[in-house]
Amino acid sequence: MRFAFADNGLIPEPLTEQDPPVLQKISEFPFLPAQPLNPSFRFSPELQSFLSGRSLLQDELPFSLETLQEHYLNGYVSYEKGVEKCNCPRCGNTSPHLFASFSCSRCHTQCSYCRNCIMMGRVSECTPLIIWKGPAPASEATPTFKWSGTLSEAQKTASEKMVLAVKEEKDLLVWAVCGAGKTEVLFEGIHEALKENKRVCIAAPRTDVILELSPRIKKVFPDTGVTTLYGGSEERNTYGQLVLSTTHQLYRFHDAFDVMIIDEVDAFPYSYDSSLQWAVEKARKPQSSMIYLTATPDKKTQKQCSKGKRSFIQIPARFHRHPIPLPKFVWCGLWKKSLKKNRIPHPLKKWTLSKLQQSKQVLIFFPTVELMEKALPLFQEMNPLIESVHAEDPDRKAKVMKMRNKEIPILLTTTILERGVTISNIDVAVLGAEEKIFTESALVQIAGRVGRSADHPKGDIIYFHYGRTGEMIKAILHIDQMNKEAGKRGLLHDQ
Repeated sequence: MRFAFADNGLIPEPLTEQDPPVLQKISEFPFLPAQPLNPSFRFSPELQSFLSGRSLLQDELPFSLETLQEHYLNGYVSYEKGVEKCNCPRCGNTSPHLFASFSCSRCHTQCSYCRNCIMMGRVSECTPLIIWKGPAPASEATPTFKWSGTLSEAQKTASEKMVLAVKEEKDLLVWAVCGAGKTEVLFEGIHEALKENKRVCIAAPRTDVILELSPRIKKVFPDTGVTTLYGGSEERNTYGQLVLSTTHQLYRFHDAFDVMIIDEVDAFPYSYDSSLQWAVEKARKPQSSMIYLTATPDKKTQKQCSKGKRSFIQIPARFHRHPIPLPKFVWCGLWKKSLKKNRIPHPLKKWTLSKLQQSKQVLIFFPTVELMEKALPLFQEMNPLIESVHAEDPDRKAKVMKMRNKEIPILLTTTILERGVTISNIDVAVLGAEEKIFTESALVQIAGRVGRSADHPKGDIIYFHYGRTGEMIKAILHIDQMNKEAGKRGLLHDQ
């Protein structure tokens, strides 16, 4: 879309009356004048709710251009540049090779667009990003807080530190072992923020994590508007005082949140994608709190913590006060060669059969989808109810639910289930633990699937391998160190 400039303001091409108007791409204007807010203007509550805290394309808005322009002229909406000189304000991309041009029917020129965030809808040189400049929607009455659980000593300390970070608008890293109950640690801090009429976002890199968190959060804050956002979410058009979102969805937010909580901060793709990290920063308000959650911080973060350069709190023990089960290393020879010959490696087959005889549910992690799908029919010879799951599986959510409901005895999986999914009383195996995809972080997270329930705090975690790697050694040392730290601090039951 092109704009004309008149009376110190922009006019979208379809609304121009001048003949012929001087029209330009929004990116070609040297500056974009802000329109003064007209307090007597009766703005649309629907537009306010839809757009507040967000940065959207016109195509994403179910409002007429006339309505948007009326709000713009009265200072309640602004038109911002989409792409300008190899810079994308939506995702922060500045890499020339991640821009391309096309023959645009809207501006009738060669128009550059950002390839980095194309999955969120094309933003180009002639595409305005539309932002709400008026007041945010009024929040609900005093939020109801319904949680009757109790926190462990370590959880309580972390919870108090988070409440303080929210009050003082400070950043905080919560370094908690898998199964520490870090979600429960968040409740008091979120409640404090909501009482102060602050808007809160819990973001995570993976959809599975968001889907697991959503019903728990809605149960604890039943009267608060909770919006859950992920690719294909039906709630993407509603305003939420408390928002649960995948990190990709944050491309669409701008100065929205007073408290930003990033779960699984070390997880792919967030940890590897600087544009996602940029989107998170863009989505928080200038004066706000950032709470990072992780069980496996990278070496740089650990170093910052040890040198006092980062505010953090550590929870080295699980809420049920039992140690994390230590992985065992089991050599299984040339396991790829076995699969090629349509045979499950003997040590893994023997272990699997024993679990089936014990009626013990199992997750078995594979390094690739191809190897997993090759193995699936071999496992189904032992039990036809065995299933597999991966990131692109259309039945992914249903299979995880069937696993929870004990309808699947064994689920073969890629690293997609290494975190964010809790299934009570399971054992876990990794086939090919020496493969590059199984980093220290991944192996620690996979081990963390075992023994999470207070009723079943123990279990098997086996790394089946052809040769031990440094990552495998670091993973077992990491878990052992956290168990020892928990023991020193008196956070474990007497063994």
